Amino acid sequence: MDDTAGYATVMAVLLALFLARVLGQIFAATLAPSWLPPMRRWYSGLMPYRYLLPTQIVFLVIMTAMTVSVAHELAPLGTEAPAVGAWVIWASYVYALGMVVRSVRYARTPPQRRGVLIPIVFHFVLAAFLFTYGRALTR
Repeated sequence: MDDTAGYATVMAVLLALFLARVLGQIFAATLAPSWLPPMRRWYSGLMPYRYLLPTQIVFLVIMTAMTVSVAHELAPLGTEAPAVGAWVIWASYVYALGMVVRSVRYARTPPQRRGVLIPIVFHFVLAAFLFTYGRALTR
């Protein structure tokens, strides 16, 4: 497997994880199955769900375009761009660091006052996606 295929595979796995999060959230909001955490555990409430879901769908579309472009080395999203890739990698570090800070705050907050953990975990997934995409651009 060459580097391009490897990056595209990792991106596809991270995309699938984020898709599973969005679908789980939709199911929790509409069907509330007992095997899923309740809706209040799926999002922090920082953005009303009526705006969050469309934003997540846009992210999924863009992430899919990025993944397909990298897999097939299609311009403009999937071709080598070392300067852009370096910037995306740096942004992924900042994003992940923000989630580390958020995780520490979560862990230090008394359980009865804690926010939600699921969004934090999936923000790390998005940061990993950005990192992998940046690496693909710098290949």
